[in-house]
Amino acid sequence: MRDYLPICKEDMQKRGWNQVDFTFVIGDAYVDHPSFGPAIISRILEAEGYRVGIIAQPDWKDEKSIDVFGEPRLGFLISAGNMDSMVNHYSVSKKRRSKDFFTPGGVMGKRPDHATVVYGNLIRRTYKNKPVIIGGIEASLRRMAHYDYWDDCLKRSVLLDSQADILSYGMGEKSIVEIADALNSGIPVEEITFIKGTVYKTKNLNHIYEYITLPSYEELCADKLNYARSFYTQYCNTDAFSGKCLVEPYKGGVYVVQNPMSPPLSQEEMDRVYALPYMRNYHPSYEAMGGIDAIKEVKFSLISNRGCFGGCSFCALTFHQGRIIQTRSHESILAEAETIIKDPEFKGYIHDVGGPTANFRKPACQKQLTKGVCTNRQCLFPKPCPNLRVDHSDYLSLLRKLRSLPGVKKVFIRSGIRFDYIMADPDETFLREMCQHHISGQLKVAPEHISDTVLRKLGKPENSVYRAFCKKYAAINKKLGKPQFLVPYLMSSHPGSTLKEAIELAEYLRDNHLSPEQVQDFYPTPSTISTCMYYTGVDPRTMEPVFVEHNPHAKAMQRALIQYKNPKNYELVHEALELAHRTDLIGFDKKCLIKPRNSHDTAAAKKIPHGQKGSKPARQLTDAEKKYGISFEKYDSIQKAESSRKKQNTSKKKKR
Repeated sequence: MRDYLPICKEDMQKRGWNQVDFTFVIGDAYVDHPSFGPAIISRILEAEGYRVGIIAQPDWKDEKSIDVFGEPRLGFLISAGNMDSMVNHYSVSKKRRSKDFFTPGGVMGKRPDHATVVYGNLIRRTYKNKPVIIGGIEASLRRMAHYDYWDDCLKRSVLLDSQADILSYGMGEKSIVEIADALNSGIPVEEITFIKGTVYKTKNLNHIYEYITLPSYEELCADKLNYARSFYTQYCNTDAFSGKCLVEPYKGGVYVVQNPMSPPLSQEEMDRVYALPYMRNYHPSYEAMGGIDAIKEVKFSLISNRGCFGGCSFCALTFHQGRIIQTRSHESILAEAETIIKDPEFKGYIHDVGGPTANFRKPACQKQLTKGVCTNRQCLFPKPCPNLRVDHSDYLSLLRKLRSLPGVKKVFIRSGIRFDYIMADPDETFLREMCQHHISGQLKVAPEHISDTVLRKLGKPENSVYRAFCKKYAAINKKLGKPQFLVPYLMSSHPGSTLKEAIELAEYLRDNHLSPEQVQDFYPTPSTISTCMYYTGVDPRTMEPVFVEHNPHAKAMQRALIQYKNPKNYELVHEALELAHRTDLIGFDKKCLIKPRNSHDTAAAKKIPHGQKGSKPARQLTDAEKKYGISFEKYDSIQKAESSRKKQNTSKKKKR
């Protein structure tokens, strides 16, 4: 029977069930689409013969809210949803967001902060001995002790604070089936310690043969450098082939044990996951409440891959999906596209074909499939590895097949693309066809910054690579006769960025006539190298000190410099330039970022030639400057130019 999974006892009874095997508590509304983690996990279990009931966004203040199906036969599953609940609730400035795109009608407040912990404790108050398994992005990235930006402190493993028994990290398809099978066979949950891709707690390490002991939680709290070392050990053990078992001790003789990551899915396994009988929409009960906005961007999109070997410092993909690329077959993707085309709401446009990085369709090198990824080097940073296989042919072939399907007008690429990977490809065919067929006026790319000092901390290529890509992109579009532009994603206040680098970025934008509409201030989310730098003040890869801006006002200045043309940012930009001794950028010269606020600034700007850093004491103002607010010479030249323009216009009118 192809239908949504039960959300109430009546649904369960319609299926002839008297009990569910698993009750799945989730922080999002129930959306049965393969872009939503809980949908994949629940459908995987269903395919294995298990009965799953969904409780979406229960009232965490009411203990009866998780008793919809009664006691499950095997246990409870918990996911905070497709996003970390704290990122979902708060902006980087820790202000409460006004809308939740994963809740009916966008209503905010339907899930608690730290949802995994709250739901776990809610269940434990009623079902004290029933197995509780947590997963999803929130649990996955908080599986060991971690820095929590919102409370500004180091927190214990979410496994302990949620009172759960097992944590399934990563994508979870393999581990959840193994957990279910183990519970179904009668193995007590405390003895399920052997499954890859899981974290568990124990008081006895005798059953573990080889492991790395991390600093204890108490040692981490006592010294931030201990945390930096511990984090990097974890980072180097995120590979399914080479990763070791990690043990984190806690007071009272408790150990949190992380087993190595689950092996990457084969192409056949990926195809099976996306061929499950999803309804491909939100539950119809939400229609009257305004529906779920989060479905709009993914409903007519296609996921073609997982994993990313890009290695950006601010990204948690290494911890969650891993660095080994996993792909679906062309047949699987085309079959899903055929399903999309039949949807009455489909207008002929496939919104995206990609994943974390759209133009990665195979592992970085053949070695990764047998020996795993390198622990001491990245594939693309700081330079492409000599063993890197750069090949867009498979992705290009897929795009050609999709755009030739009857009923498809346009196939867009909206996932991130790695421009450095494109630049490493001597064949320009992919870039040319992307410009010709898969862009609508603009291409979004993520250089993040232009200062090489900051880029090294970001784990991004040198600015020269981005500049070369811009030239190549412009040349190809010119040849095609398409007026298409690049829209760069930029980040302010990342560790390593001072006002000097922020001004350097502003000058780059000025010189290239760019005016970014959106700027992302660095957001310290769990389990990224950048967040570790933010908390500890050192780069965990080298243990060298890193400048970190913590002051909210100073962060606002860096962000304002990127949008220096916005009148609302004038005062912040002015203050930043004065603090950085760059008042040479305040004036009327075309190289200046902003005009003077008053005659005092004008005099200073006039006194200090452009390019000469450091401010000097202003001279006494002349009567002309006091009267006009600018130098008399400047005022006079403006008046003469205006008079000349009027005469020319008058002359043209007479000729007409």
